[in-house]
Amino acid sequence: MDLQVTAAGRDEQKRLAGLFELYIYDFSELLGLDVGEDGRFQLPALEPYWTDPGHHPFLIRVDATLAGFALVQERSRLTDQEGVRDMAEFFVMRRYRRRGVGVRAASLLFDRFQGPWEVRQRPENRDATAFWRRAIAHYTGGRFDDAMWNDERWRGPVQRFESAR
Repeated sequence: MDLQVTAAGRDEQKRLAGLFELYIYDFSELLGLDVGEDGRFQLPALEPYWTDPGHHPFLIRVDATLAGFALVQERSRLTDQEGVRDMAEFFVMRRYRRRGVGVRAASLLFDRFQGPWEVRQRPENRDATAFWRRAIAHYTGGRFDDAMWNDERWRGPVQRFESAR
C-alpha cells in the first residue's frame, strides 16, 4: 500500500471541503448534528489554511486515491503558545481505518513538524482517544503525556509529546 500525505494546494480546497463534510457526518451521531435545508453540513471556515502561514492543510492518499485529510496549526489551542503543533483535525475514511493508514499518516506529519505537539479529542469520541493514544505511543515509544484537560479553552483528553526524529 502506497501512502502519501501531501500539502493541499489552494486548487484542492473543494476536495478538502468534501472530505471535511464526511468528517462532520462521522461526528453527527456523537454530537447530534443535522444537515441544513440544502442537505449539507455547515463547514467551518477553512480559508485560513491557505492564507495563514501557521495553518497547514494536508490530503491523505492511499494508492493515489483520496483517503482523508489533516489540518495542522502551529499554535497551542490550550495555552496559545506559538511553535506548539496542534493536530486541529484529522480524518481517515472508514474504508482505510484499521489498516495502519491513520498511524502512518500521523507519523509522517509528526516527522514533518519537529518539536512539541498537542493532540486533543472530544471526550465523547472514545474511539479517537484510543486511536491517538495508540498512534502516539507507537511514534514516541510510549514517551508522552496523556491528561484530561478541563478549562475554558478545552475540555477533553490531550496527548502532549515531542517530535524529534
